[in-house]
Amino acid sequence: MLDCVVGIEIQGTMITVSKEDYLKAIAEAEAEGQDVIPAALAHWLAVTRPAVTFALKRLSRDRLVSVKSDGRVYLTSQGRAIAERTIVRHHLVERMLSEIFGMKWYEVHDEAERLEHAISPAFEEKLVAKLGNQPTCPHGNGLALRTPAERRKHGHCLLIETKPGSRYSVASVYERDRKLLEFFDQEGIRPGVRLTVESQNYDGTVSLTISKRPVRLGAAAADKVWVSKA
Repeated sequence: MLDCVVGIEIQGTMITVSKEDYLKAIAEAEAEGQDVIPAALAHWLAVTRPAVTFALKRLSRDRLVSVKSDGRVYLTSQGRAIAERTIVRHHLVERMLSEIFGMKWYEVHDEAERLEHAISPAFEEKLVAKLGNQPTCPHGNGLALRTPAERRKHGHCLLIETKPGSRYSVASVYERDRKLLEFFDQEGIRPGVRLTVESQNYDGTVSLTISKRPVRLGAAAADKVWVSKA
């Protein structure tokens, strides 16, 4: 899998599309608060465990990741730099598709996953010049990935953790599930929207009011929305 597409060379290491995918997945899984182990990467990237084992051996050999004795995977400084560069380009592609081409906010993630690897440094500069500097993507997520603990330090909490009777503003949503994003869009839940939490219910659901319209979210969906006090 790692050699399917040849990318660019950095400090003597050939960076392929698959290497970028693995490195970005590790960084994103860390930001989701997950323990990054081979099983988690297999699920995250929808590949087999043997494929992950092979990939991690190559990434370790290239000094892009470090695999500890307990199986946990960590990015090296060079691996993190590549992951962050890929995340920046993903962010720019999402904004380009949304702001220039008018794609719906819930459509741009999947398209950006494919296009992020094709962005050259020269085109990246042109995108920045065209779009300007903005810290968040259409889903409200920032260029600098924050762990759940870091988000909470900045005054954010998950919708499932909110207090009834309080007003909140949607800060960001989980962007890796297209069907979930479409559901959020149908219910009017998107970054910047203000809502009132009416109740946290015995069955795990959350009752909200958005623009005077009642909305009831299941726990799985409410656990994918970060909000801040309005």
